[in-house]
Amino acid sequence: SPCSWPAMSKVIQLEIGIEASPERVWRGLVTGMDAWWRGGQGEALNMTLEPRPGGRLYRDLGDDTGHYWGVVQVIKPPALLEITGPLFFSSPVLSHLSFRVRGEGAGSVLTFTHSVNGDVGEEFSRHAEGGWRQALEKGLKQHVEQH
Repeated sequence: SPCSWPAMSKVIQLEIGIEASPERVWRGLVTGMDAWWRGGQGEALNMTLEPRPGGRLYRDLGDDTGHYWGVVQVIKPPALLEITGPLFFSSPVLSHLSFRVRGEGAGSVLTFTHSVNGDVGEEFSRHAEGGWRQALEKGLKQHVEQH
């Protein structure tokens, strides 16, 4: 077989309650990601989202350098954002991110799904879930609730 890498499929799903309206959660999600999306040591990742169909999600390192993460596949404010691309992988991988926001009581619930197919390695699930929890629970949630 010409394809010799171990193909894998993984899914991470998180549901996060946020004490803010769906519109506030949406604004926090799609504008100013760099204000809440941090690395493992709290460092700025300089993430940029172009919030339109075909818009890019990328990490801007300045001087025309950085990392392309994906493209906006679906955007339906204030309820749904889907992004498809390689994300943080440097291997033959396709990821799909889904951010669904719905009102619940006086607040909102963000349902996040990361589906990935390809050569992701054995450590993916443990590291990726922790990274998404940090970004969304400690980053986005706190940012939206405090602003």
